[in-house]
Amino acid sequence: MNSSDSPVELPETSALTVSALTSLIKSTLEAKFYDVTVMGEVSQFKRAASGHVYLTLKDESAVLKAIIWRNLASRLKFDLEEGLELIAKGSVDVYPPRGSYQLIIRKVEPRGMGELQLAFRQLLEKLREEGLFRAELKKPLPTFPRHIGIVTSPTGAAIRDMTNVIFRRFPLAQLYLFPTRVQGDGAAKEIARAILLLNERRSELDLIIVGRGGGSLEDLWAFNEEVVARAIYDSRIPIISAVGHEVDFSISDFVADKRAATPTEAGEVAVPNLEELQQRLKNGEKRLALALRRTVERSRQRLESLSSSYVFRHPEALLTERTQRADDLLDRLTTLMSHRLEILRERTQSAASRLEALSPLRVLKRGYSITYSGEGKVLKSVQDLTLGETIRTRVLQGWITSQVRNIRELQEGED
Repeated sequence: MNSSDSPVELPETSALTVSALTSLIKSTLEAKFYDVTVMGEVSQFKRAASGHVYLTLKDESAVLKAIIWRNLASRLKFDLEEGLELIAKGSVDVYPPRGSYQLIIRKVEPRGMGELQLAFRQLLEKLREEGLFRAELKKPLPTFPRHIGIVTSPTGAAIRDMTNVIFRRFPLAQLYLFPTRVQGDGAAKEIARAILLLNERRSELDLIIVGRGGGSLEDLWAFNEEVVARAIYDSRIPIISAVGHEVDFSISDFVADKRAATPTEAGEVAVPNLEELQQRLKNGEKRLALALRRTVERSRQRLESLSSSYVFRHPEALLTERTQRADDLLDRLTTLMSHRLEILRERTQSAASRLEALSPLRVLKRGYSITYSGEGKVLKSVQDLTLGETIRTRVLQGWITSQVRNIRELQEGED
């Protein structure tokens, strides 16, 4: 039997103090479970002001309190969250003031994926929800960038690849290297600071390339840090992200205005090919010259055709023809206007006849008259009159002014 499996010898005294028993349990548990690996789901997660993390690991039938000290918690790449399944390695510790045991975690990783994969996924979702990847925010790359800033290591293969491609394709470009570390602790902050400083010179720069050559996920991790992503997002200068190989994707690729699969491709994307431009200009010059020759030839042929035409040789014939056509049009217009005037005259006479039939003067000619009150209203009934009122009567050839002395209404059946 191993010494660790032998029973603990208790003192011969009949009773132990709580502290003594707790001390025995503490020494036994800590010796027995110094190095254990536990799998469980995060519950009751809390980060203290001190930076220590307190949590509970649980499964279907049990819970285990756990602690991650500040020095480890600050180095975690991923975010702890409720419901996350972890594989934690550490030692069991007894906390005497509460009489409870807990797991002191020395190493932890998400279950089913690596720490960096989870951190990448969490940050990707966070920035996507904030809208940092929206297509409408992407700035267009300049067509002919003359001044290009490059943020990368001065000793890596990436800078050699980019400079070779850029100068071969577009010798007019001027490159400004801002040397930074591209992996390891502090590299992300250096990259973000370089982007910030280059933006302070945005009047001098047309484009920025941020990147490095290939490597493991750990090597490329600086380009998956939030500080770099936000620096790229805040940049006023268009940025190309060129990190790793074609199969590698980083957070900086999603935020940047353009992703290049490799540093070499970044050089190809950044600048046009001067030889191709020159060839296109030559081809355009040839097409333009050919088009001009064709235009001149068509114009010459048209001029020859016109010069040989009857009208061109006898312009007076064209003038005579146009004069005759003008006379014909004038005759037609005169006839048309006469016809229209006759129609309007007939319509006017017809309307006048209808108005004459409705005119009050026709009524007066038949011996009738129209009587008005003193206020000038037409009197239609004796009920509109008052005794003593002055009235005016219109007859065919004049007016009669009268004063009402008597008013009598007709009785029913009386004329």
